[in-house]
Amino acid sequence: MAKRTRTDGRSTGVRIDDIVRVGRGLGMARLSLTAVATELGVSTPALYRHIDGRWELERLVGESLLADLELHDDPADDVERHLLSFALQLRAFALERPGLASYLQVLFPRGASGRALLTAEMRALTARGYSPAGAVTMSGAVASLTIGFIVAEERPAAAADPVGYQREVDAVIRALAEDPVLGPAHAELPTVTPEDYTKATLRAAIGGLVAAAPPHRPVAAVLDELLPRSEDGR
Repeated sequence: MAKRTRTDGRSTGVRIDDIVRVGRGLGMARLSLTAVATELGVSTPALYRHIDGRWELERLVGESLLADLELHDDPADDVERHLLSFALQLRAFALERPGLASYLQVLFPRGASGRALLTAEMRALTARGYSPAGAVTMSGAVASLTIGFIVAEERPAAAADPVGYQREVDAVIRALAEDPVLGPAHAELPTVTPEDYTKATLRAAIGGLVAAAPPHRPVAAVLDELLPRSEDGR
């Protein structure tokens, strides 16, 4: 068991629970072996007595955070409304925990909490007529789209040089405004919040997904239509 020195000079043990607690406090965006070790008052190599490097640290903390997500499912919602609700709940939860979306984007599910989330969503969709395979396919597609939006939304806040980033944003806006072709088109665009943009795009994407893969339609049949093969097999 790793030891850390207390202010009274005595040593105390570091447990996995301590590592997870400190990791949760740091958050996924700031999580690192060095940061956790510093908070615990031990050396970074001491953490390797309990965890197998950064991958396990991310999994332990990420799954602990994800365990707090409780999805609300209104049985009265049809498939499209349910999937949009799922996406927006996931978005709100992840935005309150910076860096969690990037964790989910790398590999999902990576642990028990991810599997529990996937199982809950699979059950919600099978109750609406999907096969288990179809439910996993639909929920995975919607989650992937949502996570991508979250990561893009978080990127400006995570910029190492926020002043420089804003300068680049301003330069892009000026260049668009001055472009003879793109400028007039850009000027016609309404101003929308990131949340409204995400909601509108997800609603359109989910509508397309459900139209292509409605309940009771086998996944293989959906893929055959969406990925038609030419005579040479490609």
